[in-house]
Amino acid sequence: MYIKMFNFWYFLFLVLCFGSTIGLYFLLRGKSEKTKKIVLFSILAFALILHFLKFLYPPYSTDNARFLRDSWFVNISGANIALFPFMFLSKSKKAKDYMFYIGLISGVASILFPQEPMLKTNQSAEWIDIVRFYIHHNIIWSVPFLMVVLKLHKLSYKRAIFVPMYLLLIMSFVMLNQILQSELGFIPLRGEDMFNINYKNSSMIWGPNGSIGDFLAALCPDFFKTIPVGEYTGQEKFWPLLWLLCPAFILVTPVVFLISLIFDYKNFVADFKRLKNIIKSKCKKKYKYEVIG
Repeated sequence: MYIKMFNFWYFLFLVLCFGSTIGLYFLLRGKSEKTKKIVLFSILAFALILHFLKFLYPPYSTDNARFLRDSWFVNISGANIALFPFMFLSKSKKAKDYMFYIGLISGVASILFPQEPMLKTNQSAEWIDIVRFYIHHNIIWSVPFLMVVLKLHKLSYKRAIFVPMYLLLIMSFVMLNQILQSELGFIPLRGEDMFNINYKNSSMIWGPNGSIGDFLAALCPDFFKTIPVGEYTGQEKFWPLLWLLCPAFILVTPVVFLISLIFDYKNFVADFKRLKNIIKSKCKKKYKYEVIG
């Protein structure tokens, strides 16, 4: 097995991921709400358990240091695996909105562009971990998607603004994981250079990473790019997590809003017409007042 863009294995996993989600939809659509919830929660719980079973197979079973590092939740996908079961059980509509939008965007993107499997130098030896990658990232998007299409959660375009807030909150959870890893000695968060993050910056909490990071950096105010006081005043240093505040709201909010219109279009149109009528009414009153005056 060797994963690369558009080869046989790429399309095979693509079909399995989307096919299993479609099959699960038809299997559950006629079931009771209780059954739907039990099945979807069980899948999320299985994903969390699978995360901790890495030590049973290579490369983690043969590299104890790597297992200790990667068993933490050090990226957005890992954090979602950890927190989605609790969000699913919660009564928070905003948390479930986050599950749907970010799960859908990140999960589908990971399956369409499976960088982690493709970067493995010995895919034949790590095929179990590749399968785990697809299972995890398929669950990240499919369960929240099924939660919505099976009518266990109703989306609202009015809550779109809260999604980037929750994203930043989840990223703070990732950041806490990395800080604890460093403090407890699992990873050296920084080397001799205090400006260099030398392990797992795939979520770009500590600064830009690659061309996408450079694009995000262009949306970040200069204030969040330099050290304001102290010995290193004026030197370039992206403020951990805070540098993503503006990019998160500027990019995530409109994308989430557009997706929400697919599921909440009728309410949006009704509210738009209502607002339009209110504006017209006020304009007419103002016109009459000016004419009488």
